[in-house]
Amino acid sequence: MSNAALIAVHGMGETPRDYAVRIFQLLGERLADVADRIDFRSVYYQDILKPNQETVWARIDGAAKIHYDDLRRFLLFGFGDAAGLENRKEIDGSVYELAQAAIARQLLGVHKFAPDSAIVFLAHSLGCQVLSSYVYDAQKALAGGTVQAGIWKDIDAWSQRTLGHRLADDERRFLAGGTCAAFVTTGCNIPIFVAAHKQMDIKPIARPTPAFAWINLYDPDDALGWPLQPLSAGYEALVRDRVINAGQGMVNWILKSWNPWSHAAYWDDAQVLDAVATTLRDHTA
Repeated sequence: MSNAALIAVHGMGETPRDYAVRIFQLLGERLADVADRIDFRSVYYQDILKPNQETVWARIDGAAKIHYDDLRRFLLFGFGDAAGLENRKEIDGSVYELAQAAIARQLLGVHKFAPDSAIVFLAHSLGCQVLSSYVYDAQKALAGGTVQAGIWKDIDAWSQRTLGHRLADDERRFLAGGTCAAFVTTGCNIPIFVAAHKQMDIKPIARPTPAFAWINLYDPDDALGWPLQPLSAGYEALVRDRVINAGQGMVNWILKSWNPWSHAAYWDDAQVLDAVATTLRDHTA
């Protein structure tokens, strides 16, 4: 049997460090017969962004009369995450770079114990853009192209500075997604980030491995969850969009118009769990 690793990447907004515990438990139950061959890991980058967001919130909330506190906090922390990741991302030590470093560390952890593992990424919301950018930059760097931001701007300098040594060739390939078998994305908002690009520039990652699959699950009632295939011919060929009804156990009227709670309902949904479990089982057979 083969080894696999599931690496979760959270989305926008206030996110606890243990955000992936529940879905890992639910998947463990579905995959009990092969769970010992799966390395469950989660990327956490909210701690990079949250301290200053808390400061901004405290200043405004303490000095002005505002309503809809829950919605305002969601917007501040959620869209603040997106803005922070893109703002001045080319500078050394940027939020963009630190978020990529969080992904790289989890991959290095997998490589240390099972360098042949098939990697399956589960990303939600903003995490889909973070993950896609990471792999896109890695592929461009390994192909000899110039990368303007993040750890792949100079992967040797980053590894020397962060790890104390340069990466071996097999580590570098692994960090670039060399064994990546699948993306499963939920509530993905990549279209928001590429909408201002010229159509010719809307390009997805290259297929990391021959059998790579990208399954994108979205709920039409979720205004932050989008299909990806219509973006360009490249996305059409690479991604399989699937419409689901996330959070169908909730009160129906809540889901008729978008709200933060419907966007957060994906990882409790049976269709999402089934898609991830099936993908992992395919790579531990």
